[in-house]
Amino acid sequence: DLEQSIQQVAMPIPEPDVTVAAGNVEKGAKIFKTKCAQCHNAEQGGKNGQGPNLWGIIGRESGQVAGFAYSAANKNSGIIWSDKHLEVYLQDPKKYMPGTKMVFAGLKKPDDRADLISFLQSRK
Repeated sequence: DLEQSIQQVAMPIPEPDVTVAAGNVEKGAKIFKTKCAQCHNAEQGGKNGQGPNLWGIIGRESGQVAGFAYSAANKNSGIIWSDKHLEVYLQDPKKYMPGTKMVFAGLKKPDDRADLISFLQSRK
């Protein structure tokens, strides 16, 4: 709704003050394959699926992959994706970014998140 959209523009989601554990890229690649690849691609120049391509996500502004129809919540979040944003987002995407179109319950295990974030950091 309009009021929520105005709030999103006025108040970007600040980077959380969290510690992100070191992860394992190979384990993260397996997690990506089983939990993410159904909707996302992480190859350079790979096409968008139900979700946007995630190549180079670290350091990229949210909602900016060409040709992908993002939610207003994602486009207006003001997020520059970092390990810290992903650490909290991946726990519960709909809680972290109300209005996101991402239908994913989240990764509950801290080690899984650390491994997946390490994998995404390697995709650049």
